[in-house]
Amino acid sequence: MSLAVVTSRALDGMAAPEVAVEVHLANGLPGITLVGLPDTEVKEARDRVRAALLQSGFDIPQRRITINLAPADLPKESGRFDLPIAIGLLAASGQLPGNRLDALEFAGELALTGQLRPIRGALPMMLCASRCGRAFFLPQASAEEAALVEGAEVYGADSLLAVCSHLTGRSLLPRTRAPAAGTPPPYPDLSDVKGQQAARRALEVAAAGGHSLLMSGPPGTGKSMLAARLPGILPPMSQAEALESAAVLSLCGGFYPEAWKIRPYRAPHHSASGIALVGGGNPPRPGEVSQASHGVLFLDELSEFSRAALEALREPLEAGHISISRAAHHADFPARFQLVAAMNPCPCGYLGHPSGKCHCTPDQVARYRSRLSGPLLDRIDLHLLVPALPEAELTGAQAGEPSAVVRARVADARERQLARQEKPNAHLAGREIDQHCPLDAAGETLLRQAITRLDLSARAYHRVLKLARTVADLAGQSRIGATHVAEAIQYRRGQL
Repeated sequence: MSLAVVTSRALDGMAAPEVAVEVHLANGLPGITLVGLPDTEVKEARDRVRAALLQSGFDIPQRRITINLAPADLPKESGRFDLPIAIGLLAASGQLPGNRLDALEFAGELALTGQLRPIRGALPMMLCASRCGRAFFLPQASAEEAALVEGAEVYGADSLLAVCSHLTGRSLLPRTRAPAAGTPPPYPDLSDVKGQQAARRALEVAAAGGHSLLMSGPPGTGKSMLAARLPGILPPMSQAEALESAAVLSLCGGFYPEAWKIRPYRAPHHSASGIALVGGGNPPRPGEVSQASHGVLFLDELSEFSRAALEALREPLEAGHISISRAAHHADFPARFQLVAAMNPCPCGYLGHPSGKCHCTPDQVARYRSRLSGPLLDRIDLHLLVPALPEAELTGAQAGEPSAVVRARVADARERQLARQEKPNAHLAGREIDQHCPLDAAGETLLRQAITRLDLSARAYHRVLKLARTVADLAGQSRIGATHVAEAIQYRRGQL
């Protein structure tokens, strides 16, 4: 047999298109030619595969070897094609039976010793392979994440020899099983926060409905402290949410089985670029908004981020996904994250502080706040002023409710939302808002007055309705009343 075809996968955004690794042996001067739009990493596979085969005790065919990665117009990158190329060489030269290769897929990077090294994107590749009904051979370190796909047939191996022993029937590899849900990390407890009852309540509302939150106040008032405690009160992830979040992290090489079903928490520095936040590159890679999918994206010192980076958040905040287009590439990534941001009210940070430290002029304050555009602020659900604590409250306040108690209320409210509309309140849109956010007479009157007096935009009006729906869910009420609307309006009045 002088021709062998082995199936593998490339990565194209969240997709993993099938790649046929065709290995042909012909008469002529010995050499290896690799074609099919490979990048530098893939071209270097010739040397890695040659050394791995020799170290594993196999022979290199002394013939002209042509390796084609089809389709030819799909860019191929990374070392994941080392293993399928090696299997194809062995099958084409008769050192390995090739009669079962049609039902199998392979991916893995080879060390010069023949050991298999982990690859990124194993979970998205397995999602596509499972739809085709094929078993997948992967490095042991990548197999566990691929096994998270329901019904997946995954085999993890430590070396090329282990894969070949399985294919020949000498020593079968055990089927890799999905890991159990990870143990949540010890998040800081909400009971550590002294005072700030209004901020604690806003954090609970944000967690219950999946709403975005902006906190503004002098330094040292607990804004970052509150944000760090949000993951500890969020409800558990569903299977679909966990799978999508894990797939994105797998693309970035940052997923570990211990993190399964644990909501991500991302807190990039304010020097992050727009590409770092929303994704980009060539080929496109997920940014922070995608890596925080179904988790929390915390932007501290919000006004210090570049204007371009912040404006790039507007579309994913509204749509829940991000589309990245380049001259030769287009990729869609999920971006269903919960934004939590913190900032100071003025350049010196002490505007409104009881000490009177602030000496910023109105023009300086206006220029500082103008770093955040109106359209971006309008997309943030809750605007909260976090004031400095008085001395008596700071030194004498007792510990508040622990995170476990608040998390139980949040989980109950989220269950009501999922039972009613199959999504959190923050994700409601269009007719869904009219259907699931009914107001009683008093609540409707109050909301009409707020629209007139506060000059609310249509987007702000809908966000007030969704906030009021969440407040009512926390209270266990099926209909939105005036008290629920009043609390929701208060969260919009703090808008800069």
